[in-house]
Amino acid sequence: MSEVNHQRIKTNGIWMHIAEQGTGPVVLLLHGFPEIWYSWRHQLNFLAHHGYRAIAPDLRGYGDSDSPLNPSSYTLLHFVGDLTGLLDHFNEQQAFVVGVDIGAVIGWHLSLLRPERVKGFVALGVPFFPRSPTVKTVESITQIFGDGVHVAQFQEPGRAEQALARYDCLDVMKKFLLTRTDSLVAPPGMEIIDFLPTPSLLPSWVTEEELMVFADKFQESGFTGPLNYYRAMDLSWGLLAPWDGSKITVPTKFIAGDKDIGFESGGTKDFVQGDLFRSLVTNLEVHIIEGGHHFIHQEKAQQVSDEILSFIRKLSLD
Repeated sequence: MSEVNHQRIKTNGIWMHIAEQGTGPVVLLLHGFPEIWYSWRHQLNFLAHHGYRAIAPDLRGYGDSDSPLNPSSYTLLHFVGDLTGLLDHFNEQQAFVVGVDIGAVIGWHLSLLRPERVKGFVALGVPFFPRSPTVKTVESITQIFGDGVHVAQFQEPGRAEQALARYDCLDVMKKFLLTRTDSLVAPPGMEIIDFLPTPSLLPSWVTEEELMVFADKFQESGFTGPLNYYRAMDLSWGLLAPWDGSKITVPTKFIAGDKDIGFESGGTKDFVQGDLFRSLVTNLEVHIIEGGHHFIHQEKAQQVSDEILSFIRKLSLD
């Protein structure tokens, strides 16, 4: 079995770190917040074993990739440009794409803006929501969840960084990656990181050593780059106006855990099971994993890997 190889490539004006394993058709694996390439450790090995070239980048702002200082450098168009540049670097016209959390949002928009580059897309946890032509993204999220929602708290430069700095990075990882709260909404006057509990016991699917890989990297790189994605949300909203009403035509599988806080709150479950989602994503499969939470690719690694493989294998036969 091949080992995970690391390199930094130049794409879209930044240096991007990628981890890759295997040979064959390319599968791009896009992590969420607060993660790095390492969140895909199980899928990298699994997909390589089954004849694919799995590539997991550190998204801009994360890990060993460049982290531009200005929040305006973190729009969805920037992330899509990073990924098309990555594919160009390897002379790959098309790839399978898998994304979780913000990686799913980026994957949806890669599929929307450059569908000819995406052979098939697997979205974990976050569906494709229609863009409101009148209400900006942060305002629409705040209207649903209130000012205590993490997206609202992340807007002011320095606020979340200051709150996160009160905690050891390992505790920050435990709070976010292992959260079992009903929502990422803090009570009035409380920061989201203070609201999230720190689990006293680790679940069976992750070890302290694995969590330290994330913690060490965020200790080194900080959180401003990752937070800048949220600070650019409204800028992305404005730039995406020309695609208002456009549909996702790329073959897509949506996977979510039935215990995912993002799936259970804000009407997401009804949206995913309703007609609007299927009208926006014209070639769609939906699979709900029982007992799964938000970072399901780590928690239910084998199930998710099997779902990814069955989907891309089917598309490979078409």
